Amino acid sequence: DLTNKIEELTAQSARLNTEIKNHEKEVAENQASLDKATALREKQLAEFNAEEKDLLESISALKAAVTVLSKHNAAAGFLQIPSSHVLGVAATLQNELSKHASLLEGVLTCSERKAAAAFVQAPQDYFDAAPTFKQSYAPQSGEIFGILRQMKETFESNLSASHKEEMANQK
Repeated sequence: DLTNKIEELTAQSARLNTEIKNHEKEVAENQASLDKATALREKQLAEFNAEEKDLLESISALKAAVTVLSKHNAAAGFLQIPSSHVLGVAATLQNELSKHASLLEGVLTCSERKAAAAFVQAPQDYFDAAPTFKQSYAPQSGEIFGILRQMKETFESNLSASHKEEMANQK
């Protein structure tokens, strides 16, 4: 009877040792999965923080450019803006167009891109030029003003979408 009990307990011990090894393997796999998920989440958070910082800087720069144009446009015409302000707006526009080319793909029309390029190439000359047959006689600053506002709105909506995505990723 004692021999049977020893055999029974030996078998039970072997089974429990096998179960322990399987559980240890499972725990190791789960830890590896958790480490991988943690690394992915840290990467997502870093990307979000970089994108958020970049978009906030772009939005701020575009707000400043819009403010410069709107103040001087409302005052007495675009031609009275100091050259340094016009060059600053042109530099902002060029920087944001190149930095966010993929984001602006499909947002700006071909004619808006051409107008922006013409403005960036020769900011002072752009507003001195007389309107052509196809252009309205409204100040050309209005077109650049519209492009800047459209870019700012695009960046703001992209930032909002990024915030929503980040909130979902936090869950």
